[in-house]
Amino acid sequence: MTDNEQALVPVTTRAPVRPDSPTFAELGVRAETVEALAKAGITHAFAIQEYALPIALRGTDLIGQAPTGTGKTLGFGLPLLERVTSPVEGATGQPQALIVVPTRELGIQVARDLAAAGSTRGVRVLPIYGGVAYEPQVEALKKGVEILVGTPGRLLDLCKQKQLKLSSIQALVLDEADRMLDLGFLEDVEKILAMIPEHRQTMLFSATMPDPIVALSRRFLRNPVTIHAGHTTESGPSPLTKQVVYRTHPLNKLEMVARILQARERSLTMIFTRTKRAADRVAEDLDFRGFAVAAVHGDLGQGARERALRAFRSGKIDVLVATDVAARGLDVSGVTHVINYDCPEDPETYTHRIGRTGRAGATGVAVTFVDWEDMPRWVLIDKSLGLSMPEPPETYHTSPALYADLEIPTDVSGTLPTAERSRAGLSAEVEEDLGGVGGRRGNGRGRGRGRSRGGDSGPSTSASAAPSDEAERPQRQRRRRRVVEDSETQSGTPSGASEAQSGASEAQGAVTGSDEAAPRARTRRRRTTATSLVFSEGDAPASDSAPAPDSAPAPDSAPAPDSAPASDSAPASEPTAADSPDEADAPRRRRRRTTRTASDA
Repeated sequence: MTDNEQALVPVTTRAPVRPDSPTFAELGVRAETVEALAKAGITHAFAIQEYALPIALRGTDLIGQAPTGTGKTLGFGLPLLERVTSPVEGATGQPQALIVVPTRELGIQVARDLAAAGSTRGVRVLPIYGGVAYEPQVEALKKGVEILVGTPGRLLDLCKQKQLKLSSIQALVLDEADRMLDLGFLEDVEKILAMIPEHRQTMLFSATMPDPIVALSRRFLRNPVTIHAGHTTESGPSPLTKQVVYRTHPLNKLEMVARILQARERSLTMIFTRTKRAADRVAEDLDFRGFAVAAVHGDLGQGARERALRAFRSGKIDVLVATDVAARGLDVSGVTHVINYDCPEDPETYTHRIGRTGRAGATGVAVTFVDWEDMPRWVLIDKSLGLSMPEPPETYHTSPALYADLEIPTDVSGTLPTAERSRAGLSAEVEEDLGGVGGRRGNGRGRGRGRSRGGDSGPSTSASAAPSDEAERPQRQRRRRRVVEDSETQSGTPSGASEAQSGASEAQGAVTGSDEAAPRARTRRRRTTATSLVFSEGDAPASDSAPAPDSAPAPDSAPAPDSAPASDSAPASEPTAADSPDEADAPRRRRRRTTRTASDA
């Protein structure tokens, strides 16, 4: 049996088949498609297919009210396969049929089933969904496709990018329309419908028919025929599912789950939580107790979600913790137990949750935990579905009723024994690299971004190239050069220098500054006052006793060039009131500003 044939088995072998149901050949399906179904062991139509195929094959619009797990995938898929043209028959490569689904998992499942049914004719079926890179999907569209299965968001994105054209669509299917309404996709669906030619066949499938879905069908469907098949939300859950409800304490739920997972005849189990954080916490705690478990919710990447689902389907793990949105549309064979870790929000959610087990003729067990604060909500669910369990019994992991109701051995504990840990676990499943939406961000960020700012250009060696190098690297403009002039321009200056001498020193400093940093006009200097000058010993009284008016004219009358060597060669025995302190301190801490202050004084 090939992979395509095996893809049909999880869905089709569990749908209800009457002994006297007609074959697909009798319903008018192509011989090639009948051959592909026969290889998978499918020869007779299911209930939903028996009702839908004669209507859909005529090209009439259709409204099918049926839950998942009743074989409705082939109910609308076989008419699409009959309608499209295969590449061998001269197909142009443009999408001829479109199936809109609410979740990625459901889209992958539907695409796999239709590809298996159309394998003998070579019909190309492509799933389109978000969470992965655009490039592989765009390349597949360029190669050509006959049937397109996609989520509303990614379909609109590709249409806006001019990568997808819907002008050749001849048939449209809205699968699980009520779930698309719950997820807020109804507006996107209407935009997609506006892009498709008016002359088309439209089929709408939904487990419930709320008012917005009814209004949508009246707007976009032409004289549709409505069919009902299988148990729906209005008729209640499947009678083949054993439903057990317990009133529990939040701190005791995990202990009860650990016991339920060790029940006799238990196979694959799905645990539903209300939040993503709760799903991660429950999965982590169960993994610590030795169970092969994985979590699936919206925060996980597409690769991680598909990895967990593959491990669950293949039996490498036997416990899957999921949220309502992530689990909608999942169809896995062999699920024997469903545990509502958190009380469902409404009757529809309850029905969809426990619908993972006891589907299409199979038996199953559904266990629901109800907190004290959730009792009003549960009363409404019980009354709406007629379960006759408005007051669940208070139950703990030590209650004998728990072991008796679910056939749990009385000697089990809260940890799976080492001898029974035979599953390979999630680590045995390799995660596929599906790419990401931002797979090409490296060209505009990180190292590439630095190169765009001049990271590849080498340093400039010429003075003329310096401005251009700084223009390419604006971050280097923050580095400033500090010009130190004190030690070169002020050493050896006498204290009795005139204003002309100080002016010459300023001119020399200006020339030095212009040579090193022409644009810079200011330099940082320490401000000192005249009282902060350090005098040599023995000279301070002389400078204090000397009158300021007598010392000022002496240096003014002497020329500036002659005063400097005269003060340097003058003996220490002939100091003046102004020269003595300056002569001792000039080589160390002289400043132009202090010189002016001293001369002015």
